[in-house]
Amino acid sequence: MNDPWVALEPGADPAERVRVLRRAHETFTAVGTVPRPVRSVVAESWRRSARAGVGPDGTASVELADGDLGAYRAEHPLARVMPLFRELMGSFAADGEHLLAVCDAHGRLLWVEGHTATRRRADRMNFVPGARWSESAVGTNAPGTAVAVDRPVQVFATEHFIRRVQPWTCAAAPVHDPRTGRVLGAVDITGGDGLAHPHSLGFVQAVARAAEAQLALLAPPRPEKAPLLSALGRDEAELALDGRRTRLSRRHSEILVLLSRHPEGLSGDQLLCALYADESVTPVTLRAELARLRRLLGPALLASRPYRLTAVIESDATVVERRLETGALTAAAEAYAGPLLPGSQAPAIVRLRERLSGGLRAALVAHGDPDLLADWAHAPWGEDDVEVWRALAAVRPTAPIRARFAALEAELAAESAAASTTRSAAPAGRAPGRGRGRHGPWPRATYLQRPPV
Repeated sequence: MNDPWVALEPGADPAERVRVLRRAHETFTAVGTVPRPVRSVVAESWRRSARAGVGPDGTASVELADGDLGAYRAEHPLARVMPLFRELMGSFAADGEHLLAVCDAHGRLLWVEGHTATRRRADRMNFVPGARWSESAVGTNAPGTAVAVDRPVQVFATEHFIRRVQPWTCAAAPVHDPRTGRVLGAVDITGGDGLAHPHSLGFVQAVARAAEAQLALLAPPRPEKAPLLSALGRDEAELALDGRRTRLSRRHSEILVLLSRHPEGLSGDQLLCALYADESVTPVTLRAELARLRRLLGPALLASRPYRLTAVIESDATVVERRLETGALTAAAEAYAGPLLPGSQAPAIVRLRERLSGGLRAALVAHGDPDLLADWAHAPWGEDDVEVWRALAAVRPTAPIRARFAALEAELAAESAAASTTRSAAPAGRAPGRGRGRHGPWPRATYLQRPPV
């Protein structure tokens, strides 16, 4: 075949190709080898699917529905080009008894539209909005594989990894953020064998490029002077204000995080209780800190009686919270750069940090998205998170993941036994000491624990 990205060469018999590929698929699922007639892009995808634990008799699962799906779609960047997708592909899908589908960067279907009878057939294999069609979930398929390899892909009939999808043929192309180049998702056309043609692959690629061009036109200029407080994953926050970036001290970071969350302002007593666990700290100490902060920011931005900010300053922590509250879990996870001011011991900051990380972590575990769980587990704050590793091992049981989870379980059991021994040996009236932990400032003890029974 001249072009390995095209499913059928000119003049090929689709029925014979289906038979050849079916035998190859049976061989692979039985013994793990890929016979020569299979295209390289498909063979590599089959191997990735098998490594991800996908079974040939599996099915897609619906992860978002109703309000959660609506909230996620409304905030997704591809919502802005859905009118363009419908204009360019809607008639083609309806007239050809095909489907137009759009997925996000994790292979989750956001929109599925087209011929009514074809949609009913697709519903039976969960090719529906909100369903997860990534390679790691359902194996080789055009939208999932296009996102995985970041290029236009055509998948013909029995090239699909899951058997119930093998009556279908599809072509998809990734769509990128025109500013950053990041993959936003993919646009897909799904239907019968007639789509196994070079024209369908070129068609979806042209539509994807048109969408990227429209996104570039629709994107507003970046507000360089918009105040933004970056406080996630760093002990000292950074404030972007009036075209300059200022690194703040830890105490000033804490104050700005709190004031940015309370536009109505906070009294001196409220700030004192929020910032200092030590009740012996006097209001004079706080006033001195605020005076230094006012000199740094300028008198126009920080007012008093009560202490408040005169302009809206959004923090990256509030961005994560807002996305999490609207059900946009993927966007929330992408915006989470680490625990809020991880070295801070200010009582209010500790509460905010634990609430934010705990809420996001619980949502990830409950959702069970293997890609999002893997991102958390391999981040500095998640490398010892036994509950996330447990959830990841359940949905992506590869050998390295199972080994890491087993090691964490063994380490947890050893630490529990050692702690029990230490408590038994400690003199009456004295509590055993607590170490800082081997992972520096990340709050390791928050995660390396068994769940309540």
